[in-house]
This record gives sequence, structure tokens and C-alpha cells, in this order.
Amino acid sequence: MSRIRYGIALTAACAAVLLAGCSGGARMSSDSAPQADSAGRQSRPVKQPLAEGKGGVVSGVKVTPQERQVIYTGTMTVRAKRVAAAVQQAKLIVTGAGGYLSREDSSSDGDIEDRATLEFKVPPAKYGQVTARLGKELGSQLSMSQGTQDVTLEVADVNSRVKSAEQSLESLRTLLKRAGTIGQVLDVEREISTRESDLESLQARQKELAGQVAMATLTVQLVGPVAVVDDPGDEPAGFLGGLEAGWSALVSFTRVTLTVLGASLPWLIFVSPFVALTVFLARRNRARRPVPPRSEVV
Repeated sequence: MSRIRYGIALTAACAAVLLAGCSGGARMSSDSAPQADSAGRQSRPVKQPLAEGKGGVVSGVKVTPQERQVIYTGTMTVRAKRVAAAVQQAKLIVTGAGGYLSREDSSSDGDIEDRATLEFKVPPAKYGQVTARLGKELGSQLSMSQGTQDVTLEVADVNSRVKSAEQSLESLRTLLKRAGTIGQVLDVEREISTRESDLESLQARQKELAGQVAMATLTVQLVGPVAVVDDPGDEPAGFLGGLEAGWSALVSFTRVTLTVLGASLPWLIFVSPFVALTVFLARRNRARRPVPPRSEVV
């Protein structure tokens, strides 16, 4: 009886091995079976390489480059024949490119000495075109400075913090529904108020960054034909710069001192007789006072 059982077990084991061998053979025949060339010779199976990343790690993920978030700023000075007409023309150029005027300051010292400062918001895609047109069509371009600031990491950080703050608030609101005592309710509400304030601050910064990235800032200073334009590059440096700055400070101090003295002089002339009379009467009263006799010591 035991031999029969042993024979049955041995037969089952052999059948399992046979099935495994057949499945392995089928897999070999389908994937890595030897290939026969035109001469009838068999070639060895070719193994297909796996897509590997750095360090031998298999990766099937497609990396998408992150869009850069850049803030564009520029400052331009243009001398125009008529500042008022140049202001209107600059507005037309910018609005035609999809931008708008955000700030305007102007001063009139005569038609040839007028000044105007315009701050425009321009789409970054049209920024170069707009600056070129303003420099050529408004008059004679005197100076132009441009700058960029890459805020990609800051934008990503702010967006991540906003998302985390929103999730934290949702968790706190869920916890508030489960609070069982008044003390727990007050504690959770206090924490919710703090988190909401932080979230509002982050959202304000997020909105500010989005606006600065979406629209470039271009400041245009328009001056009349004879208006004086200060050029920081013409200022002397080193010893001469310090000497000029010291002389300017001395002149300014002397001018202020003389102005104060000139304003005070009429008051001094008016008050001086009264002061002199008061001093004279005080001295006369002091002279009329009897001198007390000295006591003799015995």
C-alpha cells in the first residue's frame, strides 16, 4: 500500500516537472529560439536590452521639461519733440500689443521742458517688439536698461505651500466636526484662523508672482527737447566722487543755514528792543536795592 502511495506521489512530481519543462520550452521557442540564416545555419538568440536610466534603474517615465517662470523689466528714456503727443503715441503702441498703462506721472515746465513717466504692462511675447517701436517712433532714445528674474523655483514653492495649506485647512475643518467639548472647538477654531491667515498671505504672493510673470513691466521716461536728464554713469567715482559729494553737502548746508537766518532776521529786529529794555530795567532795579549792613562778629 505504501509503495502504491509512493508511486502516485512520484508520478505527480514527474508530471509537474514535465509541465514546467514544456512551458519553459514554449517560452524559449517563442522569445529566444535560434534563428536560421539564409545558409541554414542557426544563430544564437539576441537578447533585447531594457530601457535603463541612471544607475541602472529601469524607467518608463517620460520627463517633461518645466516651463520657466521669468519676470521681465525694462526702463527707457526717450527725448521727444512734443512730450504730450509722444505720451498718446506710446499708449497706442502698448495697447495695440495687448498691454496697458498702470501708472502715469507728468510735469509741465513749458512745451520744450515737459516730462512724463509712464509704466506699462506688456505681454512678454510682445516685449521686444514694443521696446523697439517705442525707441524709434517716439523720438531719440537716450538710454535703455533691461533685466530678468527667474522665479521658477519660487513659484513652485509657493504653489506647493498653498496646496499644503489648503489640505491642512480641510483636515482641521473635519476635525472641528468631531470636536466633543467647547475647549476642543475653541482650540481648533483658533488654529483654523491662523492657517487661513497664512493661506491668504500665500495666495496673495501667488497672485503677485503670476501677474509679474504674465506681464512684463516697462517704464518709459519722456523728456522735452531741452530738458536735463541725469545720467548716473557720468558721476565720478573714487576720490573725485567723494569730493563732489562733500562739496554738494556743504553747499546745501550753507544754503539751508542762510535761509533760516534770513527768515529769523525780521523777528530778531522786532524782538531786540524789548529784550534790551527788559535787561536795562532789570539792572536798574538791581542797582537801587539797598545793600544790607554787614553784621560784626564780637
